[in-house]
Amino acid sequence: MAMLNRVHLNGLRAVEAVARLGSLAAAAGELNVSVSAVSQQINRTEKQLGRALFERTPAGLVATEFGTVFTARLSAGFRELAQAVALADESSECTLVVSVAPAFASKWLLPRLSRHFARHPNVLLRIDASVRLADLDRSDIDVAIRLGDGKWPGGRAELLLAQEVFPVCAPVIASKLKSIEDLALTCAITDERSMISWESWFEAAGVEPVTFMKGARFTDPMLCLESAIAGHGVMLGWQLLAADALADGRLVAPFGVRAQSGLGYWLVTSASKSESRKVRDFKIWIREEIEATMAQFRSLESAS
Repeated sequence: MAMLNRVHLNGLRAVEAVARLGSLAAAAGELNVSVSAVSQQINRTEKQLGRALFERTPAGLVATEFGTVFTARLSAGFRELAQAVALADESSECTLVVSVAPAFASKWLLPRLSRHFARHPNVLLRIDASVRLADLDRSDIDVAIRLGDGKWPGGRAELLLAQEVFPVCAPVIASKLKSIEDLALTCAITDERSMISWESWFEAAGVEPVTFMKGARFTDPMLCLESAIAGHGVMLGWQLLAADALADGRLVAPFGVRAQSGLGYWLVTSASKSESRKVRDFKIWIREEIEATMAQFRSLESAS
C-alpha cells in the first residue's frame, strides 16, 4: 500500500485507458480531458514507478512487456472498483441482470417477461444475450441461465429443467409421417453447433436410425426452428425452444416420443456471493413459468 500512495490515481486511470483503448485520443475522449493531459499523466506515472510503460513509436504508444502485465492488472483493479461503487448505486439494487442464450431468450423467455414485470414492478430486468458464461464474480450479472451438465467452475448451479429432445415439423410435413421409418422421406434440419444428436432419440423410440434426405444446415437453433415452421423438414427440438410453436399449431411433434439428452437448463449464480431478494424472486417466478410450460406439454400429449 505504501508504494500505491506514491502513484496518483488519475495517472493510473490514464495509463489503463490508453492501454485498453489503444490511443491517446481515445483515452482523452473517455476521460473527458485533452490529449496532452493524458500524455502528461502517463509521463508522470512512469517517473513515479521508475519503469517505462509504453514505447513511443511513429504509430503511437505501444505497451512495453512490463506495461502489458501492469495494465492488465490495472484493468482488473478498475473493474473491481467500478463494481464496488455500483453497490452504492440505488439503481443497481432494483436492476436484475440475467445472462441467457439468445435462442432461450427470444423463443421462450421474452414472451413471458410481462408477467415478471407485473409481479415485480420495481425490478428493472436487463437481459444479457450471450452463449458465453460470464465471470459471475467480476461482472454485474446476477444470474445466468445455461444449457449444459451443471458443472461450471465458481458457479452455484440449480437444475431448472432436464432437456428432452424430439422431432418437430410443420403440420404439412407431419401429415406424411405415418411411421418413424417415413422420416427417411424427409429432410433433416441441422443445427451445426448443437450438443445433441438424433441417435439418442432413435434409441428412445426403440428403432434403428434412418437416413434422412439432406436438408438445410444452420449455426443457430432459432433459424432451425423457423426453417421447420416454414415446412423445410424435420428438426430435433426440445421443450422450451419449441413450446410456443407447438402450442399454437405452427409445429407438431408427430411421434410422442421424447428422449433425455443428458443436458439441462440451469440457473447459475456466483458461489461466493449471497443471493439478493431480486434473484430469489426471479428464481421462484421462472420455475413457475417452466411448470406452466410443461403442464401445457402434458395437455398437448394427452390431446394427441
